[in-house]
Amino acid sequence: MPMALLALAVGAFGIGTTEFVMMGLLPDVADDLRVSIPVAGHLVSAYALGVVIGAPLLAAVTARMSRRTVLVALMALFVFGNALSAFAPDERWLLAARFLSGLPHGAFFGVGAVVATSLVAPERKARSVSLMFLGLTVANVAGVPVATLVGQHFGWRAAFLGVSVIGLVAIASLGLLLPRDEAPRHTSGGGLRGELAALCSLPVWLALGTTVAGFGALFAAYSYIAPMLTSAAGYADASVTMLLALFGVGATVGNLVGGRLADHSLRGTLFGGLVSLVAVLALFPVLMGTAWTAALAVTLLGTAAFVTGSPLQLMVMEKAATAPSLASSANQAAFNLANAGGAWIGGLALGAGLGVTSPAVAGAGLAVLGVGVAVVAYVVDVRRGVAARRGVLGRVVASHVPREAGAVRRG
Repeated sequence: MPMALLALAVGAFGIGTTEFVMMGLLPDVADDLRVSIPVAGHLVSAYALGVVIGAPLLAAVTARMSRRTVLVALMALFVFGNALSAFAPDERWLLAARFLSGLPHGAFFGVGAVVATSLVAPERKARSVSLMFLGLTVANVAGVPVATLVGQHFGWRAAFLGVSVIGLVAIASLGLLLPRDEAPRHTSGGGLRGELAALCSLPVWLALGTTVAGFGALFAAYSYIAPMLTSAAGYADASVTMLLALFGVGATVGNLVGGRLADHSLRGTLFGGLVSLVAVLALFPVLMGTAWTAALAVTLLGTAAFVTGSPLQLMVMEKAATAPSLASSANQAAFNLANAGGAWIGGLALGAGLGVTSPAVAGAGLAVLGVGVAVVAYVVDVRRGVAARRGVLGRVVASHVPREAGAVRRG
């Protein structure tokens, strides 16, 4: 694997750290800015909104630019947003800074996935995407806990300054390791209009729908993992951080395994990951009964969910082959819609008094929906393939029949 993938992973590490560190620093931020924790929670939503808006918008605007230049520019915007967060004087400025920090997130992963697949042989595309995503999963193991500790001991502003430094390292890595490339060339039917048209197809939307349902299942449970571990499994509050690191370990393993398996069978890996996610989430109420099985459940949740990460990203890119950057970025927006939607559905189950582990059961239902959408996508692909083969066969037959008829008349 080329060293350029390391530069992409460093950028992913910084983005993953800043995305999740706010959750651990919410009490500190709320106290310092003199706002309530629910109001401070809007800072998490502001970042997610920035991702959803920025992913397709920035990918479309930069479609005619060199991808190396785009990635460096996106990371520069990321550094600026985090530095602005560190010096925000009040909650409104911090809200705007968090929104700005989220804008480059989806486009970076979207364009980065296209660059990653262009650096390797066709049989290693999924593995290259998984190595870029490795930065995101390692951020949950190391980046977020370290940044949280820095924020708790030196102030939350120091955490965002530290993330800005990671961004500067990523910019240097991208500049040194990524090969120079030319701006993508578009045919007469290409350009921005062509890329947007490529997204308006049923297979692309089914792939995006699978992402929303599958990762919505993850976030329905993961958003409420702390009360499950403390109330159901009996862990102390101080142990939750270590258990969340186990989730990151599981996600890292699942990401790497999923990338390798998807290079052999893309759809088989996707179905296997989704079915595994259904099983893990359905067993959560039982696994949360003891301390050691709860730790196992958290690890398996990360593994099962992230097995599907690379296959989903690659599938969306393949379904929109003429607009890979835009489609890949749109898939990142779908990930964040899954984050918001999954947390909302899990909260509904919890608020309805169905029990502290009910968000996981709700997540299992979403995972079943994801399997259903994936099945529909498979059926659509099969039917389109059959129709295409019949069309080719019909044209071949039509091109030969007149000749044979003319030969008979001449005979």
